[in-house]
Amino acid sequence: MGDLLEAGRGDPIPRTETGMGKGSISTLEKIGFGMGDAGNNMTFAAVVMYLSYFYTDVYGISPAVVGTIFLSMRVVDAVTDPLMGAIADRTRSRWGRFRPWILFIPVPLAIACVLMFTTPDWSDQGKIIYAFVTYGAMSLLYTAVNIPYCALGGVITDDHRERVSCQSWRFVLVGVAYLILNSGLLPLVEWIGDGDEARGFQIAMGLMCVIALFMFGFCFATVRERVTPPAQNSRNPWRDLRTLAANPKWRIILSITFLQALQFFLRQGAAVYYADWVLGLGATGISIFVTLGVVGKMAGTALSPLITGRVSKRQVFMASTALLILASIGLFVVPGSLLVVATTVFVLVNFFHGIGTPISWALMADAEDYGEWRHRHRLTGVSFAGNLFFLKLGLAFGGGLIGFLLSWGGYDADLEQQGSSALLAITLMLTLIPAAICVAMNVAIWAFGLGDADMDRIRRDLQARSEDREYAPSQDEEGASNGPAPRPS
Repeated sequence: MGDLLEAGRGDPIPRTETGMGKGSISTLEKIGFGMGDAGNNMTFAAVVMYLSYFYTDVYGISPAVVGTIFLSMRVVDAVTDPLMGAIADRTRSRWGRFRPWILFIPVPLAIACVLMFTTPDWSDQGKIIYAFVTYGAMSLLYTAVNIPYCALGGVITDDHRERVSCQSWRFVLVGVAYLILNSGLLPLVEWIGDGDEARGFQIAMGLMCVIALFMFGFCFATVRERVTPPAQNSRNPWRDLRTLAANPKWRIILSITFLQALQFFLRQGAAVYYADWVLGLGATGISIFVTLGVVGKMAGTALSPLITGRVSKRQVFMASTALLILASIGLFVVPGSLLVVATTVFVLVNFFHGIGTPISWALMADAEDYGEWRHRHRLTGVSFAGNLFFLKLGLAFGGGLIGFLLSWGGYDADLEQQGSSALLAITLMLTLIPAAICVAMNVAIWAFGLGDADMDRIRRDLQARSEDREYAPSQDEEGASNGPAPRPS
């Protein structure tokens, strides 16, 4: 049947623009793909690293309320994320299914982010309501751009090794966004605000959002969609989710996404508090400390495709996570008075995390390939919507844990020196708690099971189906095949 593949209820599925085997893409397009997430993180990294601090120390609401705000939005995400994935899968335009969202949504997202870092002179209750509304608006718009962007990573190439390279470029450029944000935000807040942190945060975040818009524009202009997902117009998103749930690899990837996000966001959110209260650094010192961590993560991310070109990416992920656990334990035992040692170990923690980050995102697409190979359906938007929901769930639990653990430790932003319980809570959030989460994450990646040899066989099978074969459509309600496909060797 040439480049058509019969699936589901008999819908023809074009595999790629130029054939299943065309997996290589240019360096410019990889950079463009990475610029999309760099734009995302000019807003998202601000939420991860500075919003808790802004809410408690600038905006003036309690840590417990902050935790409640972060967690409550995830209830909404449970509905909006799969809906957004289904909408993206069904989008038809001259730019493709996912690229239009990268063109049209970033402007309102930037506006919402600036409003989120705006401090109205209202009553305490009014400020809490304003925080809920603006954080909710930012989260919904972030969903509308980031789910299509993440799905884009599964359709620009069908080569699982090229996907690691794409994701590596992505997270290197995310690191660039973090560098811009970390090296520029607090100094800009201090300079522009001239003693007024609220005004400084508002204007500085406005400048960061302008940079983000240029990044999104570059992504849209340079990236193309090649692997075309199945048309699913006759299906509803809840049925899509049930089809995906039949894929055990996707279920495992959801747990890995949640655990990796939880340990990362918890650690990143605690880093500012740790640099401020445990290490005793000022605004410039905090920026340098966090920026060095970002540089370490970028170095690990850049190294990742070089290692995975020689060793199975699943084995690399497990080894780097084990080293991350050891480095986190080491950071716990280093006293804050040893500034250089603590900073060095913090950089190592981020370095080992950086090695595994692009691999985990490449594994998401691998799980989707496995699902198509086994169940005859490719649900790119909904699949990545599930992953993004669990990522945001990790962010919410991370932000919530920060707020609740700070309250448990007796943290008070008005004190000149925190008590020992508050300092312990901050240190645990940066070290031992993320280390324990990483142990569970390594168990999950071990259970995932698919190595590079398995993915090579799956890719060959999908290519053969596309070029030479027809197979009977599914007869069951969910669109899965009547019998399981053989497991990869």
